[in-house]
Amino acid sequence: MLERPEAVTMRGNPLTLLGPELTVGAPAPDFSLVTNDMELVSLADYKDMALALVSVPSIDTPVCAVETRRFNAEAAKLDANVRILTISMDLPFAQKRWCGAMGIDKVVTLSDHREASFGLNYGVLIKELRLLARAVFVVDRAGILTYVELVREIADEPYYAGVLGALARAAG
Repeated sequence: MLERPEAVTMRGNPLTLLGPELTVGAPAPDFSLVTNDMELVSLADYKDMALALVSVPSIDTPVCAVETRRFNAEAAKLDANVRILTISMDLPFAQKRWCGAMGIDKVVTLSDHREASFGLNYGVLIKELRLLARAVFVVDRAGILTYVELVREIADEPYYAGVLGALARAAG
């Protein structure tokens, strides 16, 4: 397994990411994730859609909560062929409960807890914590990565304008 030492930090402390460093123009890797209703989904389930794949350490933490609420508000403005998927290692039950309590109804939350396939395939699994790093991958309707943002300091939010601009272009 490819290890990328000191790829991100948490409160300034370096952490190792497992998996490859993805780049714009590459095909989006597949994944196997679990929905809040315990169904398995893969990239193929979102065929012909533009996607923002948003990985967060845990939706039930302050920065992740702010980020997920922001993307939920933005998702309400998007076309039917565009989805924002927020992916974490949280259990599906916890994601469902949190989304209900926070009124999250536009962003799709998915769990990588079973296989960590998203974390490993997208290079965002934190070795030391078995959590996902904060990152955003925009995938166009042809399945190509058009935007990649790995947030270096996990406590920071992503660059929303960059993500939303790339998502609009990917949906185009």
